[in-house]
Amino acid sequence: MKQSLIGITTFIGKNNQEVPKRFIDVISREHGVPVLLPEIENEDLIKAQVENIDALLLTGGDDVDPALYDQDPHQKLGNIEPERDEYEWKLIDYALERDIPVLGICRGSHMLNIHEGGTIYQDIYSQIEEGTELIKHQRNDSKEHFTHKVNIKKDSKMYDIVKQEEIFTISNHHQAVNEVAPGFQVAAKTNDGIIEAIESTEHDFVIGLQWHPEERYHTDESSQNIIRRFVEAAGK
Repeated sequence: MKQSLIGITTFIGKNNQEVPKRFIDVISREHGVPVLLPEIENEDLIKAQVENIDALLLTGGDDVDPALYDQDPHQKLGNIEPERDEYEWKLIDYALERDIPVLGICRGSHMLNIHEGGTIYQDIYSQIEEGTELIKHQRNDSKEHFTHKVNIKKDSKMYDIVKQEEIFTISNHHQAVNEVAPGFQVAAKTNDGIIEAIESTEHDFVIGLQWHPEERYHTDESSQNIIRRFVEAAGK
């Protein structure tokens, strides 16, 4: 039986590219073969990367450059990585063209939505309309296992995966999907109305999550189901 190759995008540092080991662990636990995708510039080689994987996992990281969705930078915009944005844009081009499964986590969800014509809030705490009382979406301590509730829409693929209308998630973000891209629908929100999951209505498995199933995988059934279904979809 052929095991699926799961391409995982990397975090770009000053002199290296790396990825948190938890992404590798959860994919391998579900018998997928993790393949780290280093950022490169040659478009033919990027296309070859996508042609040699069975699914694409877009990981988290710094903020997305607002120029990609035709906005000026907000005062609360964090660090951006234009080179990573450009690279991942091309990865998504070829992944959607091939119609392979794509799972975007946090920043990865934003990239998916922007790529397909949507927008994001550059900072939910200062851009959400006045009078909306937001819950806490961003950690103060990276070691804290911070969770909040997410409400899953019953008519979504996400509900078909987790089989629950309400789950607890680990989340850490100050940005979020604003205008949902054409061809996508909202699959989950928090109690304060922040979009926590989007999914393609045109592809079998193209999903963006604001939360981090890789961080709760070892103790949480819904997180396990998400990773499992992603790897299973790669094998179809």
